[in-house]
Amino acid sequence: MKLIRNLIPGMIALALVACGGGTSVKPEAGKPAPTTQKPAPKKGGYYLDDGPGDNPPADIDNIPDAVPRAETPLPRATRPYSALGRRYTPLSEHTPYKQRGVASWYGKRYHGQKTSSGEVYDMYAMTGAHTILPLPSYVRVTNPENGRSVIVRINDRGPFHDNRLIDLSYAAAYKLRLIEKGSGIVDVEALDEHGRPITTAAAPQTAPAPAPAPAPTEIAPGNLPNVMNEPVTNPPITGAYVQVGAFSVKANGDRLVDTLQQNKLADNVQVENWYNAGTYRVRLGPYSSRQQAEAAAEKIKQTLNTNAIVVYQ
Repeated sequence: MKLIRNLIPGMIALALVACGGGTSVKPEAGKPAPTTQKPAPKKGGYYLDDGPGDNPPADIDNIPDAVPRAETPLPRATRPYSALGRRYTPLSEHTPYKQRGVASWYGKRYHGQKTSSGEVYDMYAMTGAHTILPLPSYVRVTNPENGRSVIVRINDRGPFHDNRLIDLSYAAAYKLRLIEKGSGIVDVEALDEHGRPITTAAAPQTAPAPAPAPAPTEIAPGNLPNVMNEPVTNPPITGAYVQVGAFSVKANGDRLVDTLQQNKLADNVQVENWYNAGTYRVRLGPYSSRQQAEAAAEKIKQTLNTNAIVVYQ
């Protein structure tokens, strides 16, 4: 293991040369610390001196999501590169992409450092790192365990662990409630400049195929790359719902339910103010298909000028 630790810095340097960007690539946030450091405790500890900042914003949940807009991928970020013994071929176009996998996060250790796109990493901005998605690009990240969803700007490369799909900023992970776990299962979907899923029937012939993500059923609880090394479950999908709001006070959710009914936005499905894990979530469903749920979410957005997301239960 000591030999492997000594080799990793050199391998990461080779990855930087392959990228051609001359910018830093973050090591794994969940990688064990050098033997000179004390091991992190089972609860509340972070490897590599990472973790929350000393003076976080008063209400991180109110930090706005990234706003998608039309951007051209950086040419240097489309070049094939290698990291930790594996070769990656980034996408050169904004193409359909949807995967489920493990998300991890990085915080104060990398705050203020340059990302692979040349931008400065801000742990309180809504950003993320991905091995092959265009830099920059935008994705919606959803935590299927609690239905929380955020939009982040992909501006960095990583993570390079086989069982990880995406690295998130501290703020994005906080809003998804992944901070305490260190990592968790998420759904990642590429968005166009209007914030809608990219649904082109076929990717351009010149675009390289994305590397396959590990199937969730292959993730063993004892081998998870999170800082706490705790099991991450993959909840079964049994139906599509539209979540319109999440509240700490039940009365706020009840008022939203009344508004939905008064505007005839819940005529054909059940609408409920569902309580789970300290939060009241207003959701409609189940819908018989994802397409029906997305159509209902879009109608709610247009009618009430509020956010509505498709979640699975």
